[in-house]
Amino acid sequence: MPGMKTAFALAVLAGIAMVVAYAAITQPPRRIAVNAKRLTNDIWVTEQVVPENLADIKARRFASIIDLRPDGEEAGQPSSESIGKDAQAQGLAFAYIPVAHGDIPSQSVDALAESLALVRKPVLLYCRSGKRAARTWALAEASRAGGLDAMAIKAAVQSVGQSADDLSESISARIAARSNGH
Repeated sequence: MPGMKTAFALAVLAGIAMVVAYAAITQPPRRIAVNAKRLTNDIWVTEQVVPENLADIKARRFASIIDLRPDGEEAGQPSSESIGKDAQAQGLAFAYIPVAHGDIPSQSVDALAESLALVRKPVLLYCRSGKRAARTWALAEASRAGGLDAMAIKAAVQSVGQSADDLSESISARIAARSNGH
């Protein structure tokens, strides 16, 4: 009898393992919601995107993603190349404009402005927390001909939980330069 009980227990375990394995291979890919926050009607911001977010990003009808987080900033962070490849497989346009912590370089602001002018909308910008993405957008928007005024730019950044108060002078200077045709 003990041999039959052991055989029965093994058969039950094998059956359970088969059911679990079947369920794992027949499940659709995990879809993890992304916490996107709206800056404008066509431009949204979020924290680090991972491959599991891409199905949700596509389902929410974003057309493009712009990665502003430098590769290798943190262990375990997905590379821009891997996110870009997976995004394109989902039919999403992808651009990579790395912005390091600290001051936002003018060339990054210009690159973001150029990308925003070219990519399909709506677009999702991301970095580690969304802060650099929102702040870089603020400077790009201040530079854009016909862009929002300083109060509206700062209000948009604040609406996504970030601050651009320390960028007031830069925002005003960029707005003045666009008015003068520079």
